[in-house]
Amino acid sequence: MSLPRHSVAVRVFDELAAGGGGRTAARRLVAGQLSKHLILLRHVFAIGQNADLRQAARTRRGWDLLVAVQHHDQASAEALIRYPSVGAWAFRTVRVSRGAPAVPGAEPGQLSAIAAAAAIRARMPAEIEVPVVDGTVVLPSLGTVAASGPLAVVCIGEDGAHVVSAGRRLDIPQPPEQDADGWRGLHRLTTGPFNVLIDDIDPFRMPKIGNLSPRLSHTEVSKWNAEFQLAWPLLETHHPIVAAEIAEIIGVIVPLERPPDGQVSCSSPQACGAAALSEPPDPYTCAVTLAHEVQHQKLSALLDIVTLVRPDDGRRYYAPWRDDPRPIGGLLQGAYAHLGVGSFWRRQRSVADSATWLRANTEFARWRAATSHAVGILLSSGQLTPAGLRFVQGMADELKSWSVELVPPEAQAMADRAAEAHLARWRLANGPVPS
Repeated sequence: MSLPRHSVAVRVFDELAAGGGGRTAARRLVAGQLSKHLILLRHVFAIGQNADLRQAARTRRGWDLLVAVQHHDQASAEALIRYPSVGAWAFRTVRVSRGAPAVPGAEPGQLSAIAAAAAIRARMPAEIEVPVVDGTVVLPSLGTVAASGPLAVVCIGEDGAHVVSAGRRLDIPQPPEQDADGWRGLHRLTTGPFNVLIDDIDPFRMPKIGNLSPRLSHTEVSKWNAEFQLAWPLLETHHPIVAAEIAEIIGVIVPLERPPDGQVSCSSPQACGAAALSEPPDPYTCAVTLAHEVQHQKLSALLDIVTLVRPDDGRRYYAPWRDDPRPIGGLLQGAYAHLGVGSFWRRQRSVADSATWLRANTEFARWRAATSHAVGILLSSGQLTPAGLRFVQGMADELKSWSVELVPPEAQAMADRAAEAHLARWRLANGPVPS
């Protein structure tokens, strides 16, 4: 499995700094994530070869099958390798090997199940032994199958695939999105070119998150589909560059539990390509949440290629969107995400109807000011590399071009009140704002 060298052209870098980049930049960043996952898998393979004989043999068979699938059907193999939970699993497995707390399934032998999933996607005949974790075989990007004992066998033939454990055979349906006896398939959201999986079962689907939603019912999936069916045309019509980036980068939606009001969302650099969010309350919130999360994903992928921030020196900063003090890297992530949020509402207010006009203007005013504040802190922090300074200056230049745009007084007043209320809450919880 050869790896190309990755770099970012100056023009593309500057387009990303301004908050954009489009399809071309998104594809380059996705290619970088594929290489990152391959590097992690190589580390996992090396760790497995130094494990006990059974673990080493299982890891070796998984690696060999994955290489064979890549020769047989490169596209299917790469789709599986860059699947978000595969990267998160590999990262965790490497961390465990270096002394981090053990996590069920975070062991090199799980590579055999990843290879089995690749072979199923490629429809390549194979048979391989896979581990059973907590009574389940996890096949990333496909689903899970109930199994007994410590091991099961995945068999792939021309007529489909099945899993055998403790003498019981369970067939994997075609397409695998269907549920069947002992099988739970990943649901799919299809909205024009935005064709993504809903991953609500993989244990590595979103690291370090405690509010993951349990398995969605078919009724709940229908509700998600309905919101996305309304949100996607909004993005395509009024935010086509953002829509193209989302379609290229985000391939998985990870449901979160619904908060008492509004919506919550997050991303992880360990699972690039997956956006975690609670059920959208309306199409506009759904659309801007995707615009927000794709910014995080772009920046995380860029940071794997270019170093923008110096090592954390312990200082913490006020972020106008968080209730806790943030390190410089976290402040950069938030500022870049809210540059995308402000840009969304900037475009949206020019096409807003009477029902959303005030909201669009208020949100634009709120996040223009908040992001400008954060960018000023970043530029004066002394914590940016030369590339980081160029990147954040590009953000600042974009925000400066917005500064001359007028906002209706009512919207500006609402934005100011929201900013003041947030600052007051932050001071109450954390004390004086760091200078």
